[in-house]
Amino acid sequence: MHITSFTDYALRVLIYAATKAPEQCTIAEIAACYNISRNHLMKVVQTLNQRGYLCAQRGKNGGLRLKGPANEINLGQLIREIEQDKPLVECFSYDNQCLITPACQLKGILAEAQQAFYQSLDRYTLADLVTARSQPQLMQLLNLA
Repeated sequence: MHITSFTDYALRVLIYAATKAPEQCTIAEIAACYNISRNHLMKVVQTLNQRGYLCAQRGKNGGLRLKGPANEINLGQLIREIEQDKPLVECFSYDNQCLITPACQLKGILAEAQQAFYQSLDRYTLADLVTARSQPQLMQLLNLA
């Protein structure tokens, strides 16, 4: 399976925010840490804020923080929400033009594989990505130590 860079960046933002919690973080510091375009990251953060994963506060003392506990952010649900408009293959889309679709068995096989992919992700939360065991190393790698 493949996830977009947008989803990858969304996961990185949430990992950063969870690692830095309970302190707030900023788009600028996350962008600098991961060497990601600030403008692109602003779109990612806006999506995460709209979908209820982040709380974004503007102003002098503003910043980002997780909207809820990391153990309540399910990875399968998060990735489904962000990737929802991106079909795995053409025959999954509404404007399918593939000539062999009526006889092709690949669509069913890929749908089964995609379901297994998400079922696996459903077993994990953001907290699983920032465990007590990985926290010190994450803090060091993200320059938060």
